[in-house]
Amino acid sequence: MLKKIPVSQLTVGMHLKSFCGSWMDHPFWRTAFVITDPKDIEAAQQSKITEVWIDVSKGLDITTLPPESEQVPVASAPVARDEPGLSRNSESAVKVPVKHSEARSTEATSAAVEIERATRICKDAQQAVVAMFEEVRMGKSVDVGGARQLVDEITDSVTRNPGAIISLARLKSVDDYTYMHSVAVCALMVSLAKQLGFDAQQIQIAGLAGMFHDMGKALVPLKILNKPGQLTIEEFATMRRHPEDGNAILTSGSYLDPIVLDVCLHHHEKSDGSGYSKGLKGEQISLHAKMAAVCDVYDAITSNRPYKSGWDPAESLRKMASWANGHFDQTVFQAFVKSLGIYPVGSLVRLKSGRLGVVVEQSRASLTTPTVRVFYSTNASMRIEPELIDLARNNGQESIVGREDPALWKFPDLDALWSGLSAPSW
Repeated sequence: MLKKIPVSQLTVGMHLKSFCGSWMDHPFWRTAFVITDPKDIEAAQQSKITEVWIDVSKGLDITTLPPESEQVPVASAPVARDEPGLSRNSESAVKVPVKHSEARSTEATSAAVEIERATRICKDAQQAVVAMFEEVRMGKSVDVGGARQLVDEITDSVTRNPGAIISLARLKSVDDYTYMHSVAVCALMVSLAKQLGFDAQQIQIAGLAGMFHDMGKALVPLKILNKPGQLTIEEFATMRRHPEDGNAILTSGSYLDPIVLDVCLHHHEKSDGSGYSKGLKGEQISLHAKMAAVCDVYDAITSNRPYKSGWDPAESLRKMASWANGHFDQTVFQAFVKSLGIYPVGSLVRLKSGRLGVVVEQSRASLTTPTVRVFYSTNASMRIEPELIDLARNNGQESIVGREDPALWKFPDLDALWSGLSAPSW
């Protein structure tokens, strides 16, 4: 029997089945568990959540029953839509619809507006993924309920303005790389899936695959994950086991789509067969694993790592193009470039006037005419008042003549110029 009760009536021993609200309105990663710690009750009561569903067949009941209309027999409780290939264990046999605190919005927004919203999503997502990894390290199975809501939030952001959350997720600290990498690859997978024409259900599965692709790294010692120098042969062997470890972790949870499991196991495969963990090649690699291979590499090389600084987004695409024949599926890689733009958000570019600018937003009209914030004159060798130029609407007065290497210019505020943030808050 499922019952909906106010959070004020929660007590230790109850089986909390679901929160009535958005995943961002409460601090828990899991969405179904027996309450054993009074601090969990306090955290729930201090959150924005006002009501929860409990399963009295698996935990304590309350002495004062809610109205009959709020009592739902388990056998006839509202069940979430099944996904192809999705199996469920007893813990997830019943899904109660989640009532979001605000309606999902996918109306197109400007980069400035979406960056503000995406900043909040990135911050909450980082905390959620950290909690997920910690639970795996403690031997607990992965709870997918919160992940689906997280993917939906990221998908909505990508739909409103794709460049915002994808670019923000790139601005990760070295210590948070593993966690924010999962968020970034999720966003990139969603964007690529949309470019490839996937439907809504397929997009969510692609996003989940991105979110969980590196789950095996939860079992890699932190001294290896965060090592600033080159890994030893033994350490690299440990790192190479993470796809198989992740697949085993997710399989133990038993209710993830097979596509998610496949991506976790095969996202390091290469088209020429030189990848791992199975050495697959060409058509032996699934479409989703090919997608994940591209997304994983792009975020890795554009992010600051313990052993190197991230590359400029446009330069990263150029380098990836040179690897594409043996490493990536050509069709998937071309779709990936279209999803980001030839000059992705954050790229440093030179205009025909001799001014330098940073890309702040893509154009829906052309891959080569983004909106750019110019801030430096190479003719005068000095900073100038920043100016926002939409290259798609300036009648050809300005155009990009090439990309520039930020490492050579050493502008300390390059990321702030396009994002408006002094530093990421996650």
